[in-house]
Amino acid sequence: MQVNINQLDPRHHIIIKGARVNNLKSLDVAIPRNQLIVITGLSGSGKSSLAFDTLFAEGQRMYVESLSSYARQFLGRMEKPAVEYIKGVSPAIAVEQKSNTKNPRATVGTSTEIYDYLKLLFARIGVTYSPKSGEVVKKDSVTDVVNYIQSHEEGQKLLIMAPVQMTGDRSLEEELKLIFQKGFTRLLVDGETLFIEELLSDVAAIKALVGQDIYILVDRNVVKKDDEDNQFRIADSVQTAFYEGHGTCVINILKKEVREFSDRFELDGIRFEEPSVQFFSFNNPYGACKRCGGFGTVLDIDEDLVIPNKSLSVYDNAIVPWATEKMRQEWFQPLISSSYKFDFPIHRPYRELSAEDKRLLWEGNDHFLGLNAFFEHIASQSHKIQYRVMLSRYRGKVMCPDCRGTRLRKDAGYVKIGDYNISDLVLMSLEDLRVLFQNLALTPNEQTIARRVLVEINNRIKYLNEVGLGYLTLNRLTSTLSGGEYQRIKLATALGSALVGSMYILDEPSIGLHPRDTHRLIGVLKDLKALGNTVIVVEHEEDIMREADQIIDIGPEAGTGGGELVFQGTLEAPVKNGQSSHTLNYLNGTDVIAIPKIRRPASSFLTLTGAEEHNLKNIDVRFPLGVMTVVTGVSGSGKSTLIKDILYPVLAKIYGDYSSAKGKYQSLEGDINALVGVEFIDQNPIGKSSRSNPVTYTKSYDAIRNLFSNTPLAKKRGYKPAHFSFNVDKGRCEVCEGEGKVKIEMQFMADVYLTCESCKGKRFKKEILEVKYNDKDIAEVLDLTIDESLEFFKEQPKIIQALTPLQEVGLGYVGLGQSSNTLSGGEAQRLKLASFLDKRNSRKGSTLFIFDEPTTGLHFHDIKKLLKALNALVEQGHSVLVIEHNLEVIKSADWIIDLGPDGGDKGGQICFEGIPEDLIKLEDNHTARFLKEKFK
Repeated sequence: MQVNINQLDPRHHIIIKGARVNNLKSLDVAIPRNQLIVITGLSGSGKSSLAFDTLFAEGQRMYVESLSSYARQFLGRMEKPAVEYIKGVSPAIAVEQKSNTKNPRATVGTSTEIYDYLKLLFARIGVTYSPKSGEVVKKDSVTDVVNYIQSHEEGQKLLIMAPVQMTGDRSLEEELKLIFQKGFTRLLVDGETLFIEELLSDVAAIKALVGQDIYILVDRNVVKKDDEDNQFRIADSVQTAFYEGHGTCVINILKKEVREFSDRFELDGIRFEEPSVQFFSFNNPYGACKRCGGFGTVLDIDEDLVIPNKSLSVYDNAIVPWATEKMRQEWFQPLISSSYKFDFPIHRPYRELSAEDKRLLWEGNDHFLGLNAFFEHIASQSHKIQYRVMLSRYRGKVMCPDCRGTRLRKDAGYVKIGDYNISDLVLMSLEDLRVLFQNLALTPNEQTIARRVLVEINNRIKYLNEVGLGYLTLNRLTSTLSGGEYQRIKLATALGSALVGSMYILDEPSIGLHPRDTHRLIGVLKDLKALGNTVIVVEHEEDIMREADQIIDIGPEAGTGGGELVFQGTLEAPVKNGQSSHTLNYLNGTDVIAIPKIRRPASSFLTLTGAEEHNLKNIDVRFPLGVMTVVTGVSGSGKSTLIKDILYPVLAKIYGDYSSAKGKYQSLEGDINALVGVEFIDQNPIGKSSRSNPVTYTKSYDAIRNLFSNTPLAKKRGYKPAHFSFNVDKGRCEVCEGEGKVKIEMQFMADVYLTCESCKGKRFKKEILEVKYNDKDIAEVLDLTIDESLEFFKEQPKIIQALTPLQEVGLGYVGLGQSSNTLSGGEAQRLKLASFLDKRNSRKGSTLFIFDEPTTGLHFHDIKKLLKALNALVEQGHSVLVIEHNLEVIKSADWIIDLGPDGGDKGGQICFEGIPEDLIKLEDNHTARFLKEKFK
């Protein structure tokens, strides 16, 4: 649907003219406002260049430039994108996958602001209970006392009194003189009225009062319900009693009862702190636990390191530090030989010991010294190196014993709303929290106070659940979230803040989402649009594309073959007009990823037993070898915990890698000897240096440099391969040191990166660029894409062999010299995969390759290439294990392990193990419900 963008109104469209960022080819596009727009296309076609590097960059730049120069110095510096003009840009908000926070205190609660509202809620309507009696701690006001008095029948006589408080070094006689001077004339002692003036003349009578409860008689009155003046008199007398009694007022309802009131926050002899926002803040010294400083953990002896295998009994050497001969004699044997005296079950597995038995093991008794005493002894010997090493081996971050991981001071737990304190709430899943707040019972007064706060809390919790994060808890550290989870948290927070008239740009929000949760996400995106925002989503997910108001398809190919507007409009339009593209062909069924005709049988199995880390429910899992296995399940069901936290670290340790801490499990059994290694291929960057690139990573640059050094001119001048490297001084430009650009710092404006005047951005010295191979110098070769280089080096088998796997995994559009720090997570992951497909790196024996959502950032067309590459690994004799939600990958698996049935506490169980054809037969299974559509 091509339109003349010059005729469009910027009030109704965001108009981009002549965009040339990265590979965009002078792109013209008009994006309608207040609609849900999906930008799609092959990986590397220019989607992110349009959405983030052009639209978002300009939106941010225009906002920053509207500020004063003083304000601009504190903000990020923005470059103007390469574009002729952009009109109608709204304030831009980018919701990307990357977690920008490394703050160890940042949690889901603080990131979404829910915890800030909870602090305010507990400070305003929280009720403090005494830990001794369980009674409500209440600070009485004058009104409370007056209401109590007026609740009695008309004509009831009463006394308003204040206890005599001895202060300083004054004697009782001096205290009574002071009270008399203030105008008080009577005291009440043991029910008897005494006159102060008479007492002051009788020293013996005063001495007789020492140690007794003495009250000042402030007023004698009668209940008169309709006498307003009398009520004012009572109120004044109560105020006076509070003052003279240093916060205590005593009301004696004659011949009925005596009741004490206090305007201090205390009960049961305990002085409590009044709830405030800071009182519940673990980022504030006032509210944080004093021992752990608000982190919730301390460095101490870690039970999991001392007793790693809890299926063993004490007798079977469950206690690792007592396993050596010396320690057995000194510490182990006393326990074993005396255990019958106090009936300690030495043959029972540690996990089955009662809490009392475990306490006894750690604390010891008269017959043996426990583990605490053992480690105290080791600490006392820490001047010896071997004891310091032993101590460090069993130390780790453990839950703070003072706050039990809540991060807050102990008395913050005394404040409750209903039956819950604030720590109870942050430990609940967001799904349970939603139910709790929907059914929260408050008094009319509490509802009035908390109404606006509850609206904010409920909105945020609602949207977090709708984006598929109901399994998270508010105390979950932000640093432990995946990129997709962090992005959806930011999306839910944006919805909760109810901004209008903005432009939201989202980078694949469906990452990490099961198809069930994707449908919830679509509802959230539509809600964001309904608020009056323009929602632009870079996405490959089929269901989101079908629900979009418009699709913008960038292509037709990737890299230099992309950067053009292939199609814009609704999905019905191309059918009528006969248009086609890689995206449209998959959406209309012209192109499909075929279901495998046969499922490869497993050569053998690994069996992991007793997995119970995080939400895993002590499960036993069989992993087939020699096939492609997909682990799936709804978000939060335990997939990453099972594979990344248990299986991979356990196998890595077998093959000599001790860097990853392993989660809780009982055993790993099966044909472990069938494997020679394990590789975890994630989306972490392959290098942070701007000098790292695909050819240096695949080591094909060595062959290219050798090729140039063997040309006649290079030989004549004595150039070695090092002369063609921009990492060493010999041949690189001396001005920019091989970077190709020089940074110019501007005080109040964006840093300017100017093309190096000396090498004109070529990165090498002029004389080096005189050396050519097939009419191209080294800089021109590095500017080639991988697709172009395969044609260029067709007569060089070593280089072809190194670069072909990159093309096979869909990276043909990437430049040979493209800096690695510009690659997306998905591109970095596929670059790692390609290095294993390279036959030069082929190993003897079978390796288990583990992939974490390898379809991230991939178009349907690229997924087909990925599956071909994964199957190539299997054909080479390796085993492939994939954590994935993509239905195209799931249907192509030889074996499926489905976790669930839901996320968080409701997950962590094995729902299915077997082939896809058997999975779709299940009725009550989330994965099966969506996978069935692929088999029709």
